Amino acid sequence: MNIPESLEQLPTNGTRGRVYGEPYRTADGGTVIPVAKVRAGTATPMGLFVIYGGTARWVPVVDANRIALIGIITGLISAVLGSAAVLRRPPWPDLSATSAAWTRPRHTMAGK
Repeated sequence: MNIPESLEQLPTNGTRGRVYGEPYRTADGGTVIPVAKVRAGTATPMGLFVIYGGTARWVPVVDANRIALIGIITGLISAVLGSAAVLRRPPWPDLSATSAAWTRPRHTMAGK
């Protein structure tokens, strides 16, 4: 089975959850096939199959808005957790450097 025969067998009606668009021929002799996922009547682009020189490769669609949203949410969560840690006093005793054990003078052996 060669590539043109396999292109004819791709489903285009979305019955299996994926829709393969019509193959497009590019000026340099390659073929591009768009792929989308169908869910609840709406199609979301997933990527492209690019066939060039007898080899096929998958090029996924990158949703920059989703990546930016994940970064913003991660930053907000870390800011909230950091603020909560600073504002809330810990349940254990204060072990800062101002306690009496840290301020008493130490004996030196410089004279011996």
